[in-house]
Amino acid sequence: MLWVRIDNRLVHGQVIETWLPYTKARTIIVVNDDLAADPLRQEIVKLAIPQEVDIIFSSIEDSLFYVKKRLSRLEESLFILFATCEDARLAYEKGLDFDSLNLGNLHYGPGKKQVCAHIALSQEDISCLKFFTRKGVKLDFRCVPHKPVQVSEW
Repeated sequence: MLWVRIDNRLVHGQVIETWLPYTKARTIIVVNDDLAADPLRQEIVKLAIPQEVDIIFSSIEDSLFYVKKRLSRLEESLFILFATCEDARLAYEKGLDFDSLNLGNLHYGPGKKQVCAHIALSQEDISCLKFFTRKGVKLDFRCVPHKPVQVSEW
């Protein structure tokens, strides 16, 4: 099973302490072009990952390859992290198919609309989310898995 999350912080405590146990995922695939090209930052991120969890750093272009490769030999869940909605859309358009998309954290910034405590959406984000809803992807606005969905309209 694929668990797909957008969180501009990528790997952090909520992912490790709540989402991994909830999803029972033993592999994280971080899909981020900048991080995939930065071995030093990858080593720093790996320090936070429990030993029993594998982590893969992928470019958007290669994400489908890594997901297919892991799913073909695993019976467990994969946890896929994107920093932005646009990155998730690009991967989806390249064939990375998923049914549900968790929005965990999108920081506030100029021109963004705060829709709940942990999510602020730009017009580009809203257009991107509309793309996913048109494709039938369910949007899940939660920071942590045991909280109710925290946004009904955006």
